[in-house]
Amino acid sequence: MMTGVIDDSRIRQLNTRGVQNGEYILYWMQSSVRTKYNFALDYAKQKAIDSDQPLVVYFGINTQYPESNQRHLKFMLQGLKETIDELNNENITTFLKITSPDTGAVETGKNASIIVTDRGYLRLHKKWREHVASKVKCPLIQVESDIIIPVEEASLKEEWSAATIRRKINQKIPLYLREYHSHKFEIKQYKKDFPENYFSSPDINEIISLPEINADVKPSEFFTGGYSFAKKTLLNFTLNKIASYSEFKNHPEKDCQSDISPYLHFGHISPLEIVIEIINSGYFTPDDYLEQLIIRRELAINYVTYNQNYDNFNGLPKWCINTLMEHKYDKKDFIYSIEEFEKANTHDKYWNAAQDEMRITGKMHGYMRMYWGKKIIEWSESPESAFKTAVYLNNKYSLDGRDPNSYAGIAWCFGKHDRPWKERPVFGKIRYMNNKGLERKFNMEKYVKKIKKINSEKVLLDLNE
Repeated sequence: MMTGVIDDSRIRQLNTRGVQNGEYILYWMQSSVRTKYNFALDYAKQKAIDSDQPLVVYFGINTQYPESNQRHLKFMLQGLKETIDELNNENITTFLKITSPDTGAVETGKNASIIVTDRGYLRLHKKWREHVASKVKCPLIQVESDIIIPVEEASLKEEWSAATIRRKINQKIPLYLREYHSHKFEIKQYKKDFPENYFSSPDINEIISLPEINADVKPSEFFTGGYSFAKKTLLNFTLNKIASYSEFKNHPEKDCQSDISPYLHFGHISPLEIVIEIINSGYFTPDDYLEQLIIRRELAINYVTYNQNYDNFNGLPKWCINTLMEHKYDKKDFIYSIEEFEKANTHDKYWNAAQDEMRITGKMHGYMRMYWGKKIIEWSESPESAFKTAVYLNNKYSLDGRDPNSYAGIAWCFGKHDRPWKERPVFGKIRYMNNKGLERKFNMEKYVKKIKKINSEKVLLDLNE
């Protein structure tokens, strides 16, 4: 088994600049906020050794990230602080600044021989890296660390469905599914003073209390960010849930999901490490879970990479748009405003429970997300407004919102990566779900009671603060 090897297909220079005679190698950390299974960090370490220069790590804390709030920011900062503590133990200097990440990368890149960065997949992430690549004088080298098979290695186009990308991934996955252990490097320490307005470690409470931070959504009491908590969550899954995952993964009343998606979203753990841990856990390989973690997740990243309208109604396939628009003015028994959706004020107690679960905890059960999205279509004035509502609510409350998986999951509710079904009112040929189907399959009253208990405990907690 190979270890400590970074595949060349993960590495891409984003500009044509030559190596400069700078003071250090810079790792601009933004998407992979961890030290384990972080190919970008290890590549930067190797460049520092090769050039006999210090390694400096920079992270831009963007307090005005679109749709961000205290919940997202605190979780992210918890992971960042833990990562910085680990870097400090290796004598690696960290530069943090509250700024747009690309602006800070250009500033810190002025004294760099080479800049190494990780890869982000959303529109804004690409824009940041393009801006830095065009402004700095040294090479900007991107190393893809948050996916098992690099996007372009899996496919060079937008895939139609899980079936089409599964064949491609299954052909290449043996080349990438291997353990990885980074080598221990003795790296020179950068000992100069911090530039103005930079700091070495975040004061989490101070940052989330800044006036520009949206305080409408409070931090989650159910999830704590960081690699160590990601590992505890993964260990709990492999010890207590994995054996029953395939049988009960869709049951919202049971606790069989991994709960790892927030950590993947913020780069606090690598998907490759998760797969290796699961394979090495001693249990029969849970194909259903690996289908979600590898095939479905990489299909979602493929979607946002090749479809520039991934976050709006126009990004859907033509057949989905056409069939929904043909039924746009069909009679609807209920129409709710975005405020009523947000406050879980619908006639449907199952939908309300799902919305409350997301609003309170920061995560919704995966099967209920599908039902939740389908009903937003059914109870909105138009399919276009339904898409906007689903994106707004998910991005505001979910710790794993604003993510390729989230955008692909919402789009799936509108027919993306699915097939046409029997035509019916409002939905046209889009797959339909109803409460009777939930009741046939699951103990929905138990789920509702579980969420009501969480809700009441949260109310008592708020009253005691």
